Amino acid sequence: MISVRLSEEEYSSLKELCAEIGARSISDLARDSMNALLNGLNPDRVNGISRSEFRVHMKRLDRKLERLASQIGSTESGSKGHAKPQR
Repeated sequence: MISVRLSEEEYSSLKELCAEIGARSISDLARDSMNALLNGLNPDRVNGISRSEFRVHMKRLDRKLERLASQIGSTESGSKGHAKPQR
């Protein structure tokens, strides 16, 4: 087990980084980073995926979400014309 002292600022930054890259915890992030360092792996790869691959996946996901939002919006606007009047 390894203990490390961090300032509140450093801890917050690491928590944000975990959320950005999908690490489950700071512990997982630290373990992956140390393994990459020990194994001489490319630091741009996290959990087996490069940053550029991650960006491509995120862009695809963003486009899918935009299409889904558009479909939901058109469905909602189409159903408004058929709503029953309220009393």
